Amino acid sequence: MDFNQQVIDEFRANGGRVGGPFEGGRLVLLTTTGARTGARHTTPVGYLPDGDRILVIASAGGSPRHPDWFRNLRANPVVQVEDGVFTYDAKATVLEGAERDAVWARAVEADPGWARYQEQTSRVIPVVALEQVAGGPPNASSMGEALKLLHDAFRRELRTIRREVAESGGTLGAQLKVNCLTACQGLRFHHTSEDNGVFPALEQRFPELDPVLARLREEHVHLAALLAELQATLERGDVATLRRDVDRLVADLEAHLDYEEEQLVPLLDV
Repeated sequence: MDFNQQVIDEFRANGGRVGGPFEGGRLVLLTTTGARTGARHTTPVGYLPDGDRILVIASAGGSPRHPDWFRNLRANPVVQVEDGVFTYDAKATVLEGAERDAVWARAVEADPGWARYQEQTSRVIPVVALEQVAGGPPNASSMGEALKLLHDAFRRELRTIRREVAESGGTLGAQLKVNCLTACQGLRFHHTSEDNGVFPALEQRFPELDPVLARLREEHVHLAALLAELQATLERGDVATLRRDVDRLVADLEAHLDYEEEQLVPLLDV
């Protein structure tokens, strides 16, 4: 419990970034309601991207018993998720049958450690889908800080994907494909929200920003083309060009994010 609390404190203090055994991994804080006590319990858990939802695995390190958080969400399936940028309520669904088996196969292919945990226990390790049902604004004190938090989350995820591609051994695994497609979906949504909401509001308030916003919109078009190329590569299963596409996307996106923060964060904070 002391170790968990250290991870929780570090996670919250650093916008979702932690060191130690979780460094470079995908982590959220999951808060459940005690099945017997009704008390709230927060646990750091790893997750897998899966489109509009995330997946968590109740491995408990191969323990013969399900982890407490799993027993809690079975009794009270509405949970809270903190991802470093947002805190939101989610509905927990325990996957069963063919859906569970397909997701489990993806997880094991991406990380054989899951299979080792299963070998250590006679229980079937559960897989849980968490789907957002309600949320709020970013965990930030200003709009500029919120933008930086969101950008940092994209940076971390794409760097993780770049590492996964480099370590894939020339094989496009099913979970790696899902990771890439989920990141593409998130970036498209973010840029569309800026084009249709944030940028028009800034134009009205700061007319002198017109050249900056014009450049940012042009870069959105360029990045959309890179996302489309990456998605086409994934659909073809073209592993030979996947690393090139990911490297190019990461480099151009990071340059775009750096420029946007340099130009917009001071004004958003005002």
